[in-house]
Amino acid sequence: MLKKILALPAVVLATSVLLAACGNNEAATDKAEIPAAQSENQASTETTDAADQEATGSDYTTAVDGYRAFAIEQIDEFVKQTEKFTDAVKAGDLETAKSLYAPARMYYERIEPVAEALGDLDPNIDARDGDVEAADWRGFHRIEKALWEDKTTEGMTDFADTLLSDAKLLRAKVETMDIDASLMVTGAVELLNEVSSSKVTGEEERYSHTDLYDFAANVEGAREIYNLLKDDLAAKDKDLNQQIADRFDALEKELAPFKDGDGYVSYEKLKDEDVKKLSQNLDALAEPLSNMGQVLGV
Repeated sequence: MLKKILALPAVVLATSVLLAACGNNEAATDKAEIPAAQSENQASTETTDAADQEATGSDYTTAVDGYRAFAIEQIDEFVKQTEKFTDAVKAGDLETAKSLYAPARMYYERIEPVAEALGDLDPNIDARDGDVEAADWRGFHRIEKALWEDKTTEGMTDFADTLLSDAKLLRAKVETMDIDASLMVTGAVELLNEVSSSKVTGEEERYSHTDLYDFAANVEGAREIYNLLKDDLAAKDKDLNQQIADRFDALEKELAPFKDGDGYVSYEKLKDEDVKKLSQNLDALAEPLSNMGQVLGV
């Protein structure tokens, strides 16, 4: 009897050991299975994230690279043409300086969002009288006033040298500045806002009345941005893409009659009806263009 009683704990112990071993094996099996499940979940999450990124169009590398190349191309030519302009100013050649003024500015106006993103460069180059303190006023419009209102180049040498220096500084900084799709989309809208707020009103070039050069260049700059992003936009909203394209065409068609050779007529030649039509086409384009960023997710 005692032997049987003493043997009982051994049986219980053996059973306990056996159960513990089974439990350990199951736990080990569970532990072995968890990393695999986690790995699958992680892979699934990464796949979903990649799909979401593709769906929201957050990677616009090709468009951004294209815009940087466009900006550099325009600024390179801007520096060259500005140097020709400032050389004429410093040489005292009033008529040549006046003829070079507006064409040089077009290269700047096409990529103005880039300059605006670089601190004081835009006001240094493009501020109008009253935009900054009188003592700080320099750049194109300071020289414009001398050429057309004062009808002289006298006293403009330092302003000419500073303008060319600022143009070269813009060229140097564009190489390393951050450009993304958000800057591009915002820039396109801001270019049209520039036209609406100052170019179509005749306020930008108040002395030379070469506003239509700026108007056309702003529209060209905005269209270049749209052209670089239109395939992505069409993939997400075909109707909006077509609407923007059609309204760019309409605005450019409305502007075409005012071309004069390689340039544009004086803004003074526009009638009130002409200004009204340009404004209407501008507003018709600005509305759908302002929706582009939301659709693209930038």
